Amino acid sequence: MSAIAQKLSVVIITFNEERNIERCLKSIEEIADEIVVVDSFSKDRTEEICSRYNVRFIPHKFDGHIEQKNWAREQANYDLILSLDADEALDEELKHSIQAVKMNPMQSGYKMNRLTNYCGKWIRHTGWYPDTKLRLWKKGAGAWMGENPHDEFRLTDKTEEVTHLKGDILHYSYHELADHDKQIEYFTTIAAKAFVDKNKKPYFLQGYFSAFLKFIKCYFIKAGFLDGKEGWIISTKSSYAAYLKYKKINALLKRD
Repeated sequence: MSAIAQKLSVVIITFNEERNIERCLKSIEEIADEIVVVDSFSKDRTEEICSRYNVRFIPHKFDGHIEQKNWAREQANYDLILSLDADEALDEELKHSIQAVKMNPMQSGYKMNRLTNYCGKWIRHTGWYPDTKLRLWKKGAGAWMGENPHDEFRLTDKTEEVTHLKGDILHYSYHELADHDKQIEYFTTIAAKAFVDKNKKPYFLQGYFSAFLKFIKCYFIKAGFLDGKEGWIISTKSSYAAYLKYKKINALLKRD
């Protein structure tokens, strides 16, 4: 007698993702028993594209990455939940790994590696790979936590064993250099506000020290030089982002 597969809900949050969402949906349609897209009132073709697939499309006000992802996970109907971003997709090996989990879901949570495509090049160093994420879990096993915009799913029971699945999440976050610049501007604004909201204050010249250390870590310690020209660009932009965050923090503190 063959085993009955556990049903899987895939949950995705979106906002103006017409460039990415179809690739994401195509990669999961074979393994998902339910696809839930929680959308922050997109003004592009995101909803139209989702309507071509078996998607439950739910508009919902965006109050932060962590808040939105926690609200979205609560909309899932099935006991096994996979969370993806719209600019992500599953490679074939990871699909097979998740199918195996559906047949025998032993653990409360499952981790997987994420491989990022940067302007056409897959980045395997620079601190960007393996970029392990806990993205598959049993319903009720945990919640999204962290500090916006850097969300992280954590199990409630920290003693629970977590299995690492074979295969990669393919991350198509940067189609051109301008995409990276926009993300830096957006994320540093959120991070600066979160820092100040916690009543924290930076130490003297922290922005400069953080920028220097970030470059050393990305380019040398994490072997960014092995990623060629892209490794250099990522390292320098990551360094600038570290500096910009503290520049914005200081501006907020002076404004108060």
